[in-house]
Amino acid sequence: MQSGSSRKSQTVDPASDPASCAPSLVSVSSMNFPQRWLYRVLFIVALVTLKLIGSVCTADDEPKQMSLEESEIREAIEAALPLLEKASTGSSKQRKCFTCHSQALPVMALSEAKLRNFKIDTSNYERQIKHTIAHLRKGKQNYADGKGQGGGVDTAGYALWTLEVSQYPVDHIVDAVTHFLLASPGDSDHWQCSSNRPPSESSDFTTTYLAIRALKYYSNDNQQIAVKRRYKATLKWLLSATPETTEDKVFHLRTLRYLNASTEAMKHFTANLIKTQRVDGGWSQISGMESDPYATATVLVGLARTGQTDRQQTAYISGIDYLLKHQTVQGSWHVKSRSKPFQKYFETGFPHEKDQFISTSATAWATIALLLALPLGESSVLLETKSQN
Repeated sequence: MQSGSSRKSQTVDPASDPASCAPSLVSVSSMNFPQRWLYRVLFIVALVTLKLIGSVCTADDEPKQMSLEESEIREAIEAALPLLEKASTGSSKQRKCFTCHSQALPVMALSEAKLRNFKIDTSNYERQIKHTIAHLRKGKQNYADGKGQGGGVDTAGYALWTLEVSQYPVDHIVDAVTHFLLASPGDSDHWQCSSNRPPSESSDFTTTYLAIRALKYYSNDNQQIAVKRRYKATLKWLLSATPETTEDKVFHLRTLRYLNASTEAMKHFTANLIKTQRVDGGWSQISGMESDPYATATVLVGLARTGQTDRQQTAYISGIDYLLKHQTVQGSWHVKSRSKPFQKYFETGFPHEKDQFISTSATAWATIALLLALPLGESSVLLETKSQN
């Protein structure tokens, strides 16, 4: 053990030891108890302060540490993506027709994931795009004649949305579909849903959004006069309408955004949507139901895509927390079906048996919501302009 005199003989080079700014070691032995206690406290404070300063100076040179929240979000996304690929693969193998729940929504989620550098099965992704095009090609003449295919505007709109996020170019098939969309409302100021499969295919607001979105992205030069007339009539209808269900409110808000509604109108309808959030952080499909992942995820995506929220808003954070808490161990989000089946049941490989189709939709929306909750890096401009699910 060193004596007091040997400690006195030690010297410290201020240039080489950042701790040298602390009280000198030379006088420690001569201090009384209170002085030595104060010395130790000051010494520790000095070391901690210098460590913090040093970490700030070198932060740019070190790998960034992922927050627990971001890590949890990424794990949830990575668990869900294989299930969405399985659902789309299973559906396209067993059915030649395009479906909103097994092609459109999984492709939207996979597109967003791909842009944010998550690994996806590119061969399956391309197969789903081809599957969608093949379905539209079979109905090309009916679209040109203004008749469309089964599912009407909803099918046409979701199919073009699927092609849009994959950056499929305008061609004769797309032109036939947009012709149908322009003709289908007749004299009405909005598009009406032809199905009754709540929540995803039961709202005039969703159907109108799908048509407007498709026309915004895919209408050709010869259609512009008719398109602008539709926009004007639809905006007038939206501003006077009263959306009731969560599905109504989400797609009402999103259509307003596409039609450049006033800031005041956007704030008003956003407030109406946010105030229906439950204490558990989620949203319900209708007032008499409990919160569920489908309604919650569509709200979060809608708020993010319309620019009516940011990742720091309490309602948004609570919604993301709800989704993280309600993901199943398989990686899916389970929602009970409340629509009456009209097609023969078949398995896609996605969990939840007869609830699998709405649960696939819920899982896709939840995955998109979580992807949008991640901090944006240098590619933020690319993400915002290329993918608007």
